[in-house]
Amino acid sequence: MIQLDKKCLLIIVCMVQFGFLSSQENLISIWGDIIPNSQKSDEKEIYPKAKSGIFKIAQIQVPTLEVFEPSEPNKNGKSVIICPGGGYHSVAYDWEGTDVAKWFNSIGVTAFVLKYRMPNSASVKISHEAPLQDAQRALRYVRSNAEEFGIEKNKIGIMGFSAGGHLASTLGTQFDKPNNFKESDLDLVSARPDFMILLYPVVTMKEDFTHKGSKNSLLGPKPKNKLINQFSNELQVTENTPPTFIVHASDDKAVLVENSLQLYKSMNDHNIKTEMHIYPYGGHGFGMAINRGRLQTWTNRLEDWLVDLD
Repeated sequence: MIQLDKKCLLIIVCMVQFGFLSSQENLISIWGDIIPNSQKSDEKEIYPKAKSGIFKIAQIQVPTLEVFEPSEPNKNGKSVIICPGGGYHSVAYDWEGTDVAKWFNSIGVTAFVLKYRMPNSASVKISHEAPLQDAQRALRYVRSNAEEFGIEKNKIGIMGFSAGGHLASTLGTQFDKPNNFKESDLDLVSARPDFMILLYPVVTMKEDFTHKGSKNSLLGPKPKNKLINQFSNELQVTENTPPTFIVHASDDKAVLVENSLQLYKSMNDHNIKTEMHIYPYGGHGFGMAINRGRLQTWTNRLEDWLVDLD
């Protein structure tokens, strides 16, 4: 009996080790050894406790992509990089990241959860540049390794929630922003996403409708008008902005629905194919909206939209 217990214990230990190793293999450091726009500090990554039970990560030091792949027969060639929200001071890593990635897998889409640097980190030199640099690099990495992931180079999207939606829409409108660091071959690859998915996104940095917490974290307490305009993404839409899917709730008191409405108008003015769903309820930060009535059907609408992209 004792011998049997030892064998069981050995099996359990091996399973835990295998699971750990597998998760590490699915975690990619997008910059390698040299992270641009960074400096030495004593800051460490932390995991602030949330009353909601959401797993959050703050003071991010090493930007990563976590890979979630459907089974090989189910892959449809599409992929998406997910930017969780958190006001540019943390990321809601499971609520708006890994949970969403698993749903994408269920419809054949390969998903990558981006853990991006926070602009107010002591390890970042120029605050407002770091998140976009990480998003550009993430998309370039995925595109460069498309064959390895079993995806198509021209079917890679970006998705973001709340402040992560601001980052996603910044990439979608400013993907070709030049680098101010020594480039590698990877940094010359196109960072243009083929589509955008935005959930209750922060879009504008202008005083009337901005989310002040995100604005202060990204741009500081007294940014110049030039910087405000640069990161007000409703002003940055061009004919090269990719097709976009937007979801918002009209009763969102944190990130006002005008963020999405203004972006939609700008998209429409530039003839960008855009689909928007405004729900009468939901508030802010509803994530997958499971057990939230009709609100949870936003994923059905997204699935239909993705099919139409072909």
